[in-house]
Amino acid sequence: MLESHVNSPVTARRLRSGPAAVHIDAFADWLHLHGYTPTSIDNRLKSLASCTDWMLASGFTSRDIVSGFEACKVAVEKKACGLYQRGPNRNSVMAGTLFIRFLQDRGELPLPPNPPSVCDLWPTLGEFRLWMQRHRGLTEATLDVYQRILVGFLDALGNDAHVYTADALRTFVLDRAHAHGICRAKSIVGAVRSYVRFLGVTGQCSAELEHAIPSFPSWQLSSTPRFLPTGDVDRVISSCDGYAFALRDRAVLLLLARLGLRASEVAGLNFADCGLAGHREQSAPINEREPRHPRRAGVKEPLALFLPAGLMRRRPRPPQ
Repeated sequence: MLESHVNSPVTARRLRSGPAAVHIDAFADWLHLHGYTPTSIDNRLKSLASCTDWMLASGFTSRDIVSGFEACKVAVEKKACGLYQRGPNRNSVMAGTLFIRFLQDRGELPLPPNPPSVCDLWPTLGEFRLWMQRHRGLTEATLDVYQRILVGFLDALGNDAHVYTADALRTFVLDRAHAHGICRAKSIVGAVRSYVRFLGVTGQCSAELEHAIPSFPSWQLSSTPRFLPTGDVDRVISSCDGYAFALRDRAVLLLLARLGLRASEVAGLNFADCGLAGHREQSAPINEREPRHPRRAGVKEPLALFLPAGLMRRRPRPPQ
């Protein structure tokens, strides 16, 4: 019931006299069932009232509520925003969108057709994702970040890689990175450089173009060494002693240093991945290819101390 969700009787009367009156009670209950708080429901209904008031004044009825909402949306986009301005605003558009979704959920309106995916619009992006998973082992989350950047890249430069120039690549990267901090700028550089490298490897553009993409220095970590010498690595591993999680930390460091695993691969290891009975560890890496890493000296001992004894018991290998 509308009156149990809206605080103002005036707002209730406005909604009951507008184009959404037929479904307004069910809409208020739908918001409650979908987890909206009482305050959020009240705000959504007030915003919807501004939208329906405009639609009613413009001659729209419940039969053409979709076209009325679209016209209200266009009017809001054209209107200059002002503080405490009467009439529909962006919140009204959001409330109207929610109301249309409610009508579609109830079957009162047909569902919109599914838009084509990004990989359907840009087939090379789908090929790029597969190539990066197979050859670089990137996660889906990282590829999603790259994809959002590359959609803007393809919109700006087009899909024909043969017309890409060094100047166009530099201009795009510098323009997109200008409004962001160093971390976002590096993400833009990494995405564009990886994509251009993929195009070069697959023969779709010159392989030299990737060198035209500028880099952004980060002086904050400039004093941090890029790698540790062998003696320093041994000292770090030897420091894992005398505290509660020493064995665990030692095993993790050995996996990182001697097997060359990524941090995400070590974090994703589970007991099924440690093929201890078969004399080798099987990592589930981020590209899900599941390569097997031969056991290196010094790894079995910390694993044997850290893992339960039953997991270390040798079992016969299955016949080949």
